[in-house]
Amino acid sequence: MRELNTDILIVGGGVGGCAAALAAAEAGCRVILTEETDWLGGQLTTQAVPPDEHGWIERFGCTATYRRFREGVRAFYRRNYPLTDAARNGQFLNPGNGWVSPLCHEPRVALAVLEEMLAPLVSNERLTILRACKPIAAHTDGDVVRAVTVRDLRSGDELTISARYVLDATELGDLLPLTGTEFVTGFESQSQTGEPSAPSEAQPDNVQAFSVCFALSYHEGETHLIERPARYDFWRAFVPALEPAWPGPLLSWTITHPRLMTPLHYHFYPHQESGKAFTGLWSYRRILDRNQFTPGFFASDICLVNWPQTDYLLGDLCQDTDEDRARHLAEARQQSLSLVYWLQTEAPRPDGGVGWPGLRLRGDITGGADGLAKAAYIRESRRIQAEFTIVEQHVAEALRPGEVYAEAYADSIGVGYYRIDLHPSTGGNNYIDVGSLPFQIPLGALLPVRVENLLPACKNIGTTHITNGCYRLHPVEWNIGEAAGALAAFCLAQNTSPRQVRKQHLADFQRLLQARGVELAWPSGLVLAEGDPHIHAH
Repeated sequence: MRELNTDILIVGGGVGGCAAALAAAEAGCRVILTEETDWLGGQLTTQAVPPDEHGWIERFGCTATYRRFREGVRAFYRRNYPLTDAARNGQFLNPGNGWVSPLCHEPRVALAVLEEMLAPLVSNERLTILRACKPIAAHTDGDVVRAVTVRDLRSGDELTISARYVLDATELGDLLPLTGTEFVTGFESQSQTGEPSAPSEAQPDNVQAFSVCFALSYHEGETHLIERPARYDFWRAFVPALEPAWPGPLLSWTITHPRLMTPLHYHFYPHQESGKAFTGLWSYRRILDRNQFTPGFFASDICLVNWPQTDYLLGDLCQDTDEDRARHLAEARQQSLSLVYWLQTEAPRPDGGVGWPGLRLRGDITGGADGLAKAAYIRESRRIQAEFTIVEQHVAEALRPGEVYAEAYADSIGVGYYRIDLHPSTGGNNYIDVGSLPFQIPLGALLPVRVENLLPACKNIGTTHITNGCYRLHPVEWNIGEAAGALAAFCLAQNTSPRQVRKQHLADFQRLLQARGVELAWPSGLVLAEGDPHIHAH
């Protein structure tokens, strides 16, 4: 078995992992970053989810490096694509004009920009990236993680990587059980957290649905039918068993309104939706708007599908065995393929017809061998038992009447904003969608209660099932990862520990973060400007 040694090992090359690698390597550390797929970027790339962001994102509310990423995406389109003059010269280019986000773009563009940001650090040998590597074991000594063993999914070879700090940036918190780090899953109880939205008893296997996303283009008069999925009959008849009740079959245009718990009717009409109608699914997560490019260059828009109809409810990936996890992931892909086939053949059209056979599944855009995204979009992970846990009372608007901001933390390491947005869950809960306030990210939520040198670097921090709903979005995950990478590097430079940083060196570490362009607090007098996007459910 091969062995490597490094200062900082980051397992998971998603949004948080990339941000952590950037911060740690820029600080001069030797970093190894492993990723289970062949693409870096997680939500932005392999999961094919355009960034969900808040209405102030163009002015403040994210780190400088995340802003650099966003502007890199815009620069990529301006540099390489035949944009119209209006699109090219617009200050806030949104390539897809999707109404879910001020920046909807293709996964491969995000991949190119991330690779470009990391390239200098690979060239100067501070950063080594190992793709198609999955963690399979960890080696611990008391409260310290000494090494992690990964398996190359292409060759089957195993590699043990020793490191002084280990960051878990995996989508499901995979290192937590491997290292024996204390963690929680699913719903905590009201007695544990005091949260009004929590159940009376803990439900560790009750987690949010995950989704397998995909992209579509539309070609009127053409036929691009996929093969009828093997499980189509099951998914065509499937009615989610939820409370409050779902209004009917999942494959339909009627869902539960996430906030009102009443039936909500979506609309879908390729190339014929105008404006930013809340219920228009073609433009909802559109990642390429053909009208922003030279006429005729693109035959169609490209619509990214991450809809309620893709939410998979029949299994909990956090608690599953490897065998069951593989089965549920395969079944979720059948669900998404069934949605594609339904759209092509049976979906009711506004003109009274059924189906759009001209819809073309764009696996060339998302990279999946079956035409779907490479990886499932995971909303909820294992979460560390942390020195400090963020609960609903800290962030929920209704529980902080008259306040403009969420709880202020002396140990803030960043900021974020999103509604507490919980999708239907494996335990039978329908949406939980609760207004929140602009919040901070406390350092205490990144510190495991016992393990000294393992840090969470994405959505596996010390949130609850409830507050995970607002701490799991792209800019927040980036900020968490960047802070974790900077923290590990700071500890190595100062010969201290994360726990001691919080107790004794907090001001110095916060100054370092601010020097990197990490915002630690929201500006006073926060007002959502007219025209800023109001972001919907993720």
